[in-house]
Amino acid sequence: MISDEKKEEVRAAADIVEVVQDYVKLKRSGSGFVGLCPYHDENTPSFNVTPRLQIFKCFGCGESGDVFKFVMDQEGIGFTETVRQLAERYGVFIPEEENDEPAETTQLREGILHALKFAGVFFYRNLIENPEADKALKYLEDRGYDRQVFKKYGLGYAPAGGEELFKAAKNAGIDENYLLEADLIKQSNRGDGYYDTFRGRLMFPIFNPTGKVIAFAGRVLGNEKTAKYINSSQTKVYNKSDVVYGVNFAKNEIRKHKEVLLVEGYTDVITLMENGIGNVVASSGTSLTPGQMKILHRYGDRIVMIYDSDDAGQNAMKRGINIALAEGMEVELLELPDGQDPDSFVKQFGKESFDDLKKEEAGDFVDFLLLKAGEEGRLDKPTEVPKVITEILESIASIKDSIQRQVYVQYLHQKVQKFQKVKESDLYEQLERVMNDKRWEEKRSERREEVRQRIQNQDGPQDDAPPIGELRSASSKETIRRASLSKKKPHFEKELIRLMITYGRNMVEYICSFTNAKLFEDDELRMFYNDIIERYKDEKDFSVNTYTGEKEPFPRLVGDVLLEQHSASDRHEEKIGLKYEKDKNPYKTAKSSIRASQISFYRRKLNELADRIGEAKGDEKLSLMEKQKDVKSKLTRRETTDPDDLYPDPEKGVSNEVNEKVFTYKMKNER
Repeated sequence: MISDEKKEEVRAAADIVEVVQDYVKLKRSGSGFVGLCPYHDENTPSFNVTPRLQIFKCFGCGESGDVFKFVMDQEGIGFTETVRQLAERYGVFIPEEENDEPAETTQLREGILHALKFAGVFFYRNLIENPEADKALKYLEDRGYDRQVFKKYGLGYAPAGGEELFKAAKNAGIDENYLLEADLIKQSNRGDGYYDTFRGRLMFPIFNPTGKVIAFAGRVLGNEKTAKYINSSQTKVYNKSDVVYGVNFAKNEIRKHKEVLLVEGYTDVITLMENGIGNVVASSGTSLTPGQMKILHRYGDRIVMIYDSDDAGQNAMKRGINIALAEGMEVELLELPDGQDPDSFVKQFGKESFDDLKKEEAGDFVDFLLLKAGEEGRLDKPTEVPKVITEILESIASIKDSIQRQVYVQYLHQKVQKFQKVKESDLYEQLERVMNDKRWEEKRSERREEVRQRIQNQDGPQDDAPPIGELRSASSKETIRRASLSKKKPHFEKELIRLMITYGRNMVEYICSFTNAKLFEDDELRMFYNDIIERYKDEKDFSVNTYTGEKEPFPRLVGDVLLEQHSASDRHEEKIGLKYEKDKNPYKTAKSSIRASQISFYRRKLNELADRIGEAKGDEKLSLMEKQKDVKSKLTRRETTDPDDLYPDPEKGVSNEVNEKVFTYKMKNER
């Protein structure tokens, strides 16, 4: 850690007036300075800087502090990084042993940043000086950008030659390792040289909040059959999931307005900023992430999402809603007229029209999702309305504040009455189910990450989930046992196992006619299910007594699946003096458990498809979206239909006797 002596040396060296003037236009007033506060929006200066005391104070909003506090707030960085930044600016030497990072790591990061800064200047000069950049200049001029804009945003051009940047950087004495680590060059497939990552493209530098170049995005200029944009890969200084394009320019305006406008493209940001709309950023060519939302929440509490009116833009907007709500931000959405994006709209109609449109048309996420569902014709279909409601509840479930969730449920209840009469209590029940699923999925994600980290830390790869054929081995059982003990087993999966081992072959035939092992999320219960099927096919006994005499984990699992039934019955008997017979009609119990298992399965499937759709492109994405639609339909049918209507009654009665008929088990997809 940096010593207290060094911190005080930096504090004494730093000129608070000079630092503040990087963000605020100051005027002398007596022995101090005043200006418009960067912490809130105001017309009359109330922000005071006192050089003698090296402090600032706003008499409008109450914010105050020293030079460290000011830089931390404006840059959104930590204390140690603030001290380092000011030390570098004012020539205070901080020894390596007082640095939080190893010397090698610090040197590598500084080398990468130096290489990126060099590349930024190289690309800019090529845009201005290289005749090859004519297409890039024409593209920018057609958008109304002049050289002042080029310089302000660091726009540039990457020559098409293949190794122009590499040669220039080597001549400037930059180590090729830094160029590689910055993803500015790549090694030739032949292994005998390097080539430039960006070639023949218009270049947009991507800055961190402090204004340092950390990556690039390159746009194609012709009709080449290649990606429209390519971005730098992940590096030691660039994590695309935590970077928002334009935040270095917009952060102070976001603070003033307490609001951030989120758009899709780099030119959207530049055009809006050049037309006086300064609190605007883009998601840096990626789908919106929680890390990006945390960055934006540093500066403002409200986000207005403005995506293009095409399908891709609208889908991106829907995905971003839950991320913003989970971060605790107030979310509004603005849909531009057909055929317009923020860049074209502002150029055509101007800032005032944009501000008017935002004021009049920006709406709450509940209104927006209902509006989109209406435009898609979903609210006219009785089977689709429950799905729409559930989707909106999934967004509400992302909100961490319970009072806000309650307000939105009440608001949703009012809004949906004209489409379908729904009790408010039903909405709360469905919200609770959605939240339980969300918690469960979050735990699963945490466990998957723990497993991934554990495997990475081992000497070699190991299978966390062994093949079915190995499940009976002692080591495999132990693997499953450790994984399964860490989570609560779904009660409906336990019910299916209990019914099978309690009521014998007829019950197994009935349950297996609607289920297969894929429905089971719990590894141990899936193993139990498979074992019952194998015993059934081999005409072996699979009763409660049989499994209590088996080796672990079967005795424990039998106790687990039976305990729930008896404990519920005993509690009910103690409470009202009457014994509750859970299995008065065991097939009714089976139907409810099958339905619950299928609902859980289809919800997991939807989550899996959503992840795959986010990464897929082209025909694969369309195919996955069709599957998603089919799964949603199946899920809705099970969520909205009584179990008795979903599953017919059995032809045979319940019997604990072994049925002589040999049951040939088939997976559900084989039937």
